[in-house]
Amino acid sequence: MFSFFENLVDPYGPYEQTDTPPRKLWPFLAEYMRPFRKVFAVTAVLSVVAAFADVALLWYLGRLIDLMAATGPAAFLADHGVEVGLVALAVLVLRPMILVGNVALLHNTILPNFGTMIRWRSHRHVIRQPVGWFEGDFAGRIANRIMQTPPAAGDAVFQTFDAMAFASVTVIGAGIMLADADPRLLLPLVIWFLLYGALVRWTVRRAGPASKASSDARSAVTGRVVDAYSNIHSVKLFAHHDQELSYAKEAIEHARSTFAQEMRIVTKMDLALTLLNGFLIVSVTGWAVALWVQGSATAGTVAAATALVLRLNNMTYWIMWAFTSLVQALGVVQEGMETIAQPVTLVDAPQAKRLDFQKGKVEIQGVSHHYGRGSGGLQDVSLTVRPGEKIGLIGRSGAGKSTLVKLMLRFYDCESGRILIDGQDIAQVTQESLRLQIGMVQQDSSLMHRSVRENILYGRPDAGEEAMIAAAKQAEAHDFILTLEDPEGRKGYDAHVGERGVKLSGGQRQRVALARVILKDAPILILDEATSALDSEAEAAIQEALYGVMEGKTVIAIAHRLSTIAAMDRIVVLDGGHIVEEGKHAELLAKNGLYARFWARQSGGFLGEDAEEAAE
Repeated sequence: MFSFFENLVDPYGPYEQTDTPPRKLWPFLAEYMRPFRKVFAVTAVLSVVAAFADVALLWYLGRLIDLMAATGPAAFLADHGVEVGLVALAVLVLRPMILVGNVALLHNTILPNFGTMIRWRSHRHVIRQPVGWFEGDFAGRIANRIMQTPPAAGDAVFQTFDAMAFASVTVIGAGIMLADADPRLLLPLVIWFLLYGALVRWTVRRAGPASKASSDARSAVTGRVVDAYSNIHSVKLFAHHDQELSYAKEAIEHARSTFAQEMRIVTKMDLALTLLNGFLIVSVTGWAVALWVQGSATAGTVAAATALVLRLNNMTYWIMWAFTSLVQALGVVQEGMETIAQPVTLVDAPQAKRLDFQKGKVEIQGVSHHYGRGSGGLQDVSLTVRPGEKIGLIGRSGAGKSTLVKLMLRFYDCESGRILIDGQDIAQVTQESLRLQIGMVQQDSSLMHRSVRENILYGRPDAGEEAMIAAAKQAEAHDFILTLEDPEGRKGYDAHVGERGVKLSGGQRQRVALARVILKDAPILILDEATSALDSEAEAAIQEALYGVMEGKTVIAIAHRLSTIAAMDRIVVLDGGHIVEEGKHAELLAKNGLYARFWARQSGGFLGEDAEEAAE
């Protein structure tokens, strides 16, 4: 039975993916509700039937008392035994079937699958965002919103069916029952209902914004805490334990105060509701008793009316909490939408084709990019890299080297100009096909919190064990990998490396990252300070390995340590976003320009602050 209900909706089923999801709450939720329409319809019907069944039982309680009083013990079973038996059968068989169906749809179909679908689709959307989008936010806050929005949306749906539908039908049924017993009993119910509706409106208008503010504050706490944990080395290195605690405490206190404001609303609501329910009990029961005294109502009417208002008394607290939970859940969803409903700004062009790689010629034509600031970055840069040519790219910090690489990988779109690979504008090909042809080793090569094997195979998942080990050996990583063991007892290539590879030394991380790129074997290779984390002996060994990897590839290598690129086919010097010099090592030295000054002022082959000062 469970499998039947759990598999009614496939949360991973196909859907029309969009780069611009709805930014308003109800259209946003409607997109996710579409696969559940039939399930929601059946659940709504069962919720209504279940609520009417409960009201009918209270009505029958009054009828039962009247029948017992009218016929007496001796004739009761003979006159009404069949009726009572049928009602008992309905309570024992029909009512459980309705309730079980309703509960199964809510708990086994909607709750597990609705939240899962939102989380899956949200992650699919967010992971398509460009690199710059992630650089502008806390990873912890993004993850927190991905995690907390789905259960909040599921809770909103649950409260709608479990409380709202049930409550609405119960109130309507109560009105019908009281009116049928004596229309005058309907008056206090109507007055109570109007006041109750006003209280609900007051609560909803305040609880929604308060809940969103509280959710925002919790996300801020998560962002600050995760930021400290992910940079724990810096925290310890600079002895900023107390500073980080103060930084976190500021956000935690803000979260506490916003939650306290939210709870003030709940307390006021609870007090008002207690007074309202007291009025309902006294007015309906008192009036029913008065009618009974006057002979206008039966004892059964008094009993049914009393049972009904006591049930409403108990239920109204639940309904109000459900309303509050619903509004709070919608507030959390709205807060989450600030992340998961943002449009994807860097997308494949319409009818974009896969990159048809031929020889690896790279042409940079009049490229400018300033990250929207109007200054910094690159300004009208043109450069052609021939197929198989090895280019060394140097310049002071902020000269535009990394910007050029990010544009080549299309992490950003050029603000003007274009970049061609084998004559094809990279803005007109699919991002995936572009990046499959480019291998890159960065200065700070972070690894996944997975095994060494999974990290290396990330370069080419379909590669076999033999190819993976060969890549590790070429990167001078195989020997140290065999000595690894993590706290769970996993060894060698099965050992996990920790978040961002923190359990490995800088040099070990860099070697694993090199092995990953070697295994990828892309025809265009970008090296961004690829050996900067290695000691001189290891650098020499890996540099030799890299020369083997570079064979036959188009290579762009960024380096501050000029000795690592001196043997390149051509060296390009960037300064202030412009190409100021280019040529072979000997030619640039002969020009006695910026490159020559860098070379002359190096210490150990490193382009440092002295060189920067000398160039000014």
